Amino acid sequence: MWIESVNAIDLAVRGMVVGIVASAPMGPVGVLIVQRTLNKGRWYGFATGIGAALSDLIYAVMTGLGMSFMMDFIENPTTIFYFKLMGSILLFCFGAYTYSIQPAPPHKPSGKRGSLWHNMFTGFVITVSNPLIIFLFLAFFARVGFVLTNHPIEQALGYAGVLTGAIVWWFCLTTALNKIGSHINMGTIRLLNRLLGLLVMVGSSVGLLYTLFR
Repeated sequence: MWIESVNAIDLAVRGMVVGIVASAPMGPVGVLIVQRTLNKGRWYGFATGIGAALSDLIYAVMTGLGMSFMMDFIENPTTIFYFKLMGSILLFCFGAYTYSIQPAPPHKPSGKRGSLWHNMFTGFVITVSNPLIIFLFLAFFARVGFVLTNHPIEQALGYAGVLTGAIVWWFCLTTALNKIGSHINMGTIRLLNRLLGLLVMVGSSVGLLYTLFR
């Protein structure tokens, strides 16, 4: 197997890291969750986040299943080298994009709360409508190895970690907003995006150098 040997805890932790990093950038769905938390209440924002997390899970599973059909090709040492380089470059681009995001409310706040299910569904639709996220999970697959293909139990642990990480992120964010919501504005969100973007760019650069010179 080209992914280094890991145990169940490793996979769960890696999956959680992937879920958190994939969810943290404040694009349209992130700003929507902030908006709903402040205008409707914590649980409406959290329900929207659960919808977004389920969408992330679907794209993570699609990536893992796609890679399972390519393992004979990927297990070639030369291919592994270039695959990891590609993963580092894609992650760096993701960090640069996150750094440059200019968040804006996706729509004007509505006076209607709607049901928690409706809020969750709209969060899912907004996130799943951006299929480019599959390239992000491809980068994570190459660089982090959050699932082991052709190993159903290990795959399930990695995917469960992705879902758990995303849900934990949205729970923590909506809880924090519920406490300090009056201090949150678009400038704060931009700052969070820039900090996350810098962290991802630094981490991907370290991974790139490690792959090139180890």
